[in-house]
This record gives sequence, C-alpha cells and structure tokens, in this order.
Amino acid sequence: MDINNENINNNENNNENINSEKPHKRRVRYKGTHPRTYAEKYKEHNPEKYKDTIEKVISKGSTPAGMHISICVKEILEFLDIKPGQIGLDATLGYGGHTLQMLKKLDGKGHIYGLDIDPIEIKKTTKRLADKGFGKDVLTTINTNFRNIDQVAKEHGPFDFILADLGVSSMQIDNPERGFTYKYEGPLDLRLNPEKGISAAERLRDISVDELEGMFIENSDEPYAYEIAKAIVARNRTNNKIETTTDLKNVIEKALCVVPQKERKEAVKKSCARVFQALRIDVNNEFEVLYDFLEKLPDALASGGRVAVLTFHSGEDRLVKKSFKALQKQGVYSEVAKDVIRPSAEECNTNPRARSTKMRWAIKA
Repeated sequence: MDINNENINNNENNNENINSEKPHKRRVRYKGTHPRTYAEKYKEHNPEKYKDTIEKVISKGSTPAGMHISICVKEILEFLDIKPGQIGLDATLGYGGHTLQMLKKLDGKGHIYGLDIDPIEIKKTTKRLADKGFGKDVLTTINTNFRNIDQVAKEHGPFDFILADLGVSSMQIDNPERGFTYKYEGPLDLRLNPEKGISAAERLRDISVDELEGMFIENSDEPYAYEIAKAIVARNRTNNKIETTTDLKNVIEKALCVVPQKERKEAVKKSCARVFQALRIDVNNEFEVLYDFLEKLPDALASGGRVAVLTFHSGEDRLVKKSFKALQKQGVYSEVAKDVIRPSAEECNTNPRARSTKMRWAIKA
C-alpha cells in the first residue's frame, strides 16, 4: 500500500513538473541565404558550426552577423614583425581577429594583452580565443578603455608591439540592441560600453541647435548640419522625443525635404551615416580618448617597439599623423610611415567595410 501511494505521489509530482515547464518554442526558421532580421541569422552567429553558410555570406561581400572581418591583417603582420617571446598589446581587442593572427606569430612563446571597453564582447572574444587554444598562458584580456594604456603598461609593459584598430566592430554595428546604425530598429544608444555614461538619445534631449550643428560639422563634415540639428531639437521639444534609431532616421529624412526629390534618397542615406557617426564619436568621447592614447603611447613601447594604428575617419587619421610626425621630430620615434597604407582593392571587394581604412605606423627610438 505504501509503495502504491509513493507511485501515485511521484506521478503527481511529475505531472506538476511537466505542467510548470514552459512550452517548447521552436527556433525561427533560417530564411534563405540572407535572412532579414538579426535574430533570424542564427547560422551566422555560429561560424564554427555553419562554415558553409559563413563562406557564402563573406563571398557576397557581406559580414556575417555577430562576426567581424579583420582589416589589413597582412600589412599589420608585415610591419609588426612579431617574434616568439615578445610581449604585445592589442589596444582594441574587438572580435579578436588581429589578436588571433598575432598570437600565432608568437608560437606559444611570449604574451599578448588585449583591451576592450565593451563588457559584452570581451567575454565572447576571450572564450572564442581560448577555444582555439589561446588561454591565459599566452593571452590576458582586460575590460578597460585603451586611453588607460599607461596603467596597463605600468603593470604589464613595456610592449614590443602595439596595435590599435579604431573602428567599431561589425558585431556591435549589426546588433540592433546596440543602436549603432540607422539600418535596424533599436534603442538609440551608440555607447561602446552600455553600462556607463549616457545614451545618444539622452545626449540629444537637452542640446542646443548650435552645439548639435557644431558636433555634426566637426565629427562628420555633415553638409546639412544646421537643418538636421534644428529638426532634432524641434522634435525633442515635443512629448514625442527621439528614442530609437528609426526615430532619428525619420527626423533626418524630414529635415532633408529641401533636397531635390531625385537626389533625396542618396542624400538621406549619407546624412544618416554621418549623423550616427558624429553621435557615436561624441557619446564615447572618441577624439579625447585618442588624444590620451597617442600622448601615453611612447612610454608604453619598449625601445625599438612598433605600433600600428588603423583609422576610419579623416579626423582620427589627422590626429595620428600629426602625433607621429611631431614625436619623430622630438626624437621619440626613429621612423614613422611616410604615406598612409590602405587595404588592397581585392580586400575592399571582399570586405566593403575596409574601404575607409587608413593605416599608419611608428617605431620607438
């Protein structure tokens, strides 16, 4: 009798567990070779599992969702001339593509330190590289802004080689939740570290037309800076404030009604790209961060140490060029790049996001 009661109780418990479990939700079907939404592209988020899909996406000149294709890898490796046993720094770890290739050059001897301000992506990249065999014995990742290079060098340097890739990673751009692009609906955030500071939407709430116009001109050379700034401020004075990427895109579109109809679509597209870039630079204090990095850089390098910097904006490139040349005159750098280095035409065809890339380098005296 006791045994039967126990079986009854077990059956009742099992039924309760079954009823309490959430119903199984089927994964969204992978729609064709190019699914439209970020969530539907689950194959692209798993490059190791779906290699054929990844190859197809890349062959069409696109970057798979959740991935980032490293730029100028060949040129960077040729210049840095990494030797086993050296200590290096990837100041902007990102997806870890550059770091992976640099780690291979070390051949298990030496160490690389990777910095990234993004607390979300650094965890993924650390695991990704560890899964490829590059663990804590050869790689240390640090969640910090690369403007803190002096603190990192004090503890772990000086470094034989340093790389700084100033571009925003594709996995940040493509994720709608991060709000980096007008192409996808999402919160207007644009922060590299979403846990600190204020979002772009918050930044726009109390700004004046003059300040916003100046931001657009200085950060992205926007030709319709005044019209767009005026429209944004007017919208944010209503109860229907700008909160999402689509909200901002719609305001830009409305502001550019002054552009002839046949030119408007292209003008809106270009202005959206420039405005989002200007806001991102402002929200993340990117120029100020770069100033700090360039000023502290020489002390982080060992004698004869090499540094390569990739820029994606004319303002950034000017700062790097000016700093390198000035410090060469002072005898800090023994040699700097005379001309900017650009990715090959073949690379740009394969990866369109490489087109605006400029590389400069310097060697510590």
